[in-house]
Amino acid sequence: MATGNITSAIDSLSAAIHCNIIPQHEYLLQGSILDSQVEHLLHRLKGLCDNVDAGPEPFHDHEVCFSLRAPNQATPTLLLRVRKANDVDAPYQLRYIGQQEVGDRTRPTLVRNSLDIACTSTVVEYLQELGCRIDFEYTNRGYMFRKGRMKITVSKIFKMGGIPTKPGETYTEAISQSYLVELSVLAPTGQDGIGKDMMMFAEQLKPLVQLEKIDYKRLGNIP
Repeated sequence: MATGNITSAIDSLSAAIHCNIIPQHEYLLQGSILDSQVEHLLHRLKGLCDNVDAGPEPFHDHEVCFSLRAPNQATPTLLLRVRKANDVDAPYQLRYIGQQEVGDRTRPTLVRNSLDIACTSTVVEYLQELGCRIDFEYTNRGYMFRKGRMKITVSKIFKMGGIPTKPGETYTEAISQSYLVELSVLAPTGQDGIGKDMMMFAEQLKPLVQLEKIDYKRLGNIP
């Protein structure tokens, strides 16, 4: 794709993502727990979260992560994710995740812009035609809990690739012997009090899991 076309695609896609959409911030805490301890965490979450009788909501997603770079720029201008549910019939989800805000370091959670848009299965082809590059893909399988407006997920991440062992089977391999635990809230701009509520809930999960504000810039990468 020509340089001018890439720049135009970035501007058009940025405008499409942000046009007429109420700004949303994602407040996020993350941690991990060993496979051997995850059942204890699930049991505690069942007691703490809403809909105790119904139990947690299982999910099994396939996620493809794209980046779009402007000419002569090493860092991506846009980071986008396309998510497809493998266990239910649901629309594809296109997700934009902004970089974490640099504001007050005393904030208890990571804060970043986040937008989710339902779309059709042609979104992958569309993004590639715009010049987006697939950085990586993975499957994510686990459980989701709700506590008010807080969402808690406990999931196992599997990398894709390699040679399937059976005909028609998709090869996946767990990336670690632990589960990713995420506590998040999506809310309009200016509701920083949410972070205190999240920290209070996170305290109830100790010592099983330590949910923290992860500084991705210090890690040298962006999720």
